Amino acid sequence: MPPQSKKPNILSRVFSRFGNRRNKLAAAPSNQLEGSSIVAAGPSSSYHSLTRSVPDLSVPVDNLTPLSHGLQPPIRQSRSENEIVDFSQNAAMSMHHYGQHDSLQPPQPFPALQSSDYPPGGHGATPSFFPGASGFQMRDFNVNVGGTGDKSIDGWERLLKNTAPNALHDSDARYDPPKCDEDTRIEVIGEITDWIKDRDGPQRLLCMTGAAGSGKSALQQTTAEICQDSGILSSTFFFSASDPTRNTVKPVIPTIAYQLGRTSDTLRRWIKAAVENDPLIFSKSLRTQMSTLIVAPSQRCKGMGMDLTTLPHAILIDGLDECTGEDRQAELLTAVKECLLVNDLPFRVFIASRPEWAIRTALEPGGHLSKVAYHIQLSDQYDASADMRRYLRRRFEGISLRIGDLQWFTDDNIETLVQAASGQFVYVATVFKYISERRASPVQRLKAVLTWTPGAGRGAKPFEALDRLYTNILLNAKDAYEAVDTNHGREFLLLFRAYHISATGFPCNSISIVVDPAPELLSAWLFQEDKAEESLISDLRSLVTFQMGQFGSLYLHLYHKSFSDFLEEESRAKALFVPLSRVATHLAKCLMQHIVECPFESDSRA
Repeated sequence: MPPQSKKPNILSRVFSRFGNRRNKLAAAPSNQLEGSSIVAAGPSSSYHSLTRSVPDLSVPVDNLTPLSHGLQPPIRQSRSENEIVDFSQNAAMSMHHYGQHDSLQPPQPFPALQSSDYPPGGHGATPSFFPGASGFQMRDFNVNVGGTGDKSIDGWERLLKNTAPNALHDSDARYDPPKCDEDTRIEVIGEITDWIKDRDGPQRLLCMTGAAGSGKSALQQTTAEICQDSGILSSTFFFSASDPTRNTVKPVIPTIAYQLGRTSDTLRRWIKAAVENDPLIFSKSLRTQMSTLIVAPSQRCKGMGMDLTTLPHAILIDGLDECTGEDRQAELLTAVKECLLVNDLPFRVFIASRPEWAIRTALEPGGHLSKVAYHIQLSDQYDASADMRRYLRRRFEGISLRIGDLQWFTDDNIETLVQAASGQFVYVATVFKYISERRASPVQRLKAVLTWTPGAGRGAKPFEALDRLYTNILLNAKDAYEAVDTNHGREFLLLFRAYHISATGFPCNSISIVVDPAPELLSAWLFQEDKAEESLISDLRSLVTFQMGQFGSLYLHLYHKSFSDFLEEESRAKALFVPLSRVATHLAKCLMQHIVECPFESDSRA
């Protein structure tokens, strides 16, 4: 027998086996060969003539079946000389007619195998090229089955690459996150945690909305820590507009799925398998991702007999309004409703957001979440004044111990700051951060805050953090409003300032009265369409709202007193500042135009 090459010729090995036994094959009765896929060419055929006529069909080993994830199918060893290794029922090539003619024709190339060539038994089943043949063995048989196939995929590793670690409640990127002080926000925290723990409650979605700086993120963080200590925290996701790794919806579902998988090995295996089955799942819609990575794995665990109520069930999502794109915010809310609320799953979902368009319209009467969500309106339902007093007193007493002066502040100082906060925790938090600067005197800084008025105290900047918040919200609202084609040529800041001034009244010094037109009347004066005022503040709902007055007319309500100060002080508003004189001039021009366009009706009796 000739020496074997590194990649032996397939048919050479086959016919070498038969060449040594050709006399036996020739002498055998014909009926013993009818079931064979390969028949000897006859007594007159020589081994050498056969090998010269047959081309080399050996193929590279790296082109393997796609169903084995890039791994070579195992070859089962024969147990006897007369046993052929039959891998499946479908032959890729039959050589049944070889030996029926005096001269052999070269065999046709192997066709590529399709997935149907594999038995439903799965990976590890291999194809048969000689069905029904017997009397020979094959070893070290490599074959190209059409394509290189995907490399083996680790679904869990791929899932991790699509998560946002910074969005976790205990992420290092969120070190020292805002949270509620001990003995503060007790009532609202109790309402939230009671809802989460009531697993039999009819509403499995809690939406908490509130003005900018009302303490939503602090409540979410505190709730997450309480749930973690109780063993019921399933997953968290904290959006942040300033962090590009967590300011879009793209990593939300993978991050939640990752945390869910850590609660159960069985659930983790199903999530891993889901990714391996569809490696492109992360480029699909949020609904598809949620169904594939959360709902289906949970239901498979349940089908295996797992009691899903034993799993941690609280899913917390904070800062939905900081997610880029209102449409994507709405898509996430829809996915939560259609996937997590309509299936028999144990999860209870808590979402916090400013009252911006996506969540506001979803929760309004007729909105798709109005009947399925439990809604907490933080700025309207809870007065945080008492909590802010406790917060400031505890913080100021800590400074007293540091500087050795127990008399550096008074109760009146605290009350003044609480009243200026207008119920928004962000104000007192900002003031304390300013006062507690270690390299400055807390006494002097407290005095700067208490005596600051618009137009004074230009050297001190106690509200710098607040001003950045107001600036970002105003700029985003301005861009969104002026991007609408029907608003072309309208100045957002000028119009909004007009409504802001009208809330307190336009001063008319010559006659010592104040003109305070209702928003609907002011819209008509400014040549705005009906309900234009609602469109104008659509993206400012975290700072202002329209409320019904005692005489049945609307008026503009500002959640933050300090926001009004910001609008009126050029040193704080900077490029966003619109002076009263400019608003008055614009309004006067509009009123004059109304007079000019008004039809003049003469009295014919005169």
